[in-house]
Amino acid sequence: MMQNPFDFKYTHAIVCRVPNSLKEATFRQKGVAKIEQIDIEKAKDDHCEYVLTKMGIDVIELQSDDTLPDSTFIDCVSVICNGTALIAKPHLISRKKEVDIVKSVLKKEMLNIVEINDAMATLDGSDVFFTGREFFVGLSKRTNILGAKAVASAFPEYPVALIKLKKGSNQLKAYVSIAGPDILAVGTSEMAKDILKQMKDLAEYKKYQIISIPDQGGVNCMFVNSTLLHCNNEEFPNSAKIFAFKIDYPRIEIKNKEFNKINRYLTCRCILFNKCKLYANLSKKIQKIKWIMDSNRNDHDVREKENYEKE
Repeated sequence: MMQNPFDFKYTHAIVCRVPNSLKEATFRQKGVAKIEQIDIEKAKDDHCEYVLTKMGIDVIELQSDDTLPDSTFIDCVSVICNGTALIAKPHLISRKKEVDIVKSVLKKEMLNIVEINDAMATLDGSDVFFTGREFFVGLSKRTNILGAKAVASAFPEYPVALIKLKKGSNQLKAYVSIAGPDILAVGTSEMAKDILKQMKDLAEYKKYQIISIPDQGGVNCMFVNSTLLHCNNEEFPNSAKIFAFKIDYPRIEIKNKEFNKINRYLTCRCILFNKCKLYANLSKKIQKIKWIMDSNRNDHDVREKENYEKE
């Protein structure tokens, strides 16, 4: 069942602009001791510095919508791998419109769309962690076992293991991230340690390199096109130093201060995918055929005109 590891090379990303209603978002979680007031303008500035375009990625930017306060955190609504997009089922019904918007974009990009038909299933994309070799799905109030089964069904080429998240936990990807090929960045909290133990017990691949990150807000990172995006030195100096010391790949430090105030991290703010080359080539061929047909039609029109003038 094990496949060649995914290389984390991406061609496209979907992001959504920050709505003014973000400060009124409904995602406040139980168990969070303190929520700081978010500065919307600073959040917008930080989001604009999300450097995906500098990495050769074609970024599809969705307009902000004040009726959708959570919409910047787009990672929740889909899980994409190898040209297949599994459309998530967030437990909050208020996010259905976001799901529909992203689904329509992915259809236009000609990905293979898979939807969850079980009415009882719930699936949050941020609870789905892909190592490049296998999936881990965090079970919580956001994601249930039926949602996890949908992941296994959508991506049968990869093993899928279930991680039990404790009550009051954040999404799975808040505690563990990919920092490079077979390199896992993991937090040092008791919750993170429990998750790591479960992963070690359940993983089919046993040779992951583990990097311990001291700051909970600094754990989440993104390995994209051979470059690591991680927290900056100003916000989490100890974590940034560990990334600098342990990772040999090019690194880019990213601001996430305003989003960290509300327990939202780097991977929350985008959906990454590869546009299928087969479909891309097919699209080019269709355009070429249309061009040839138009050219022939024009030539035919010219010949008809010449014959008419001769008569």
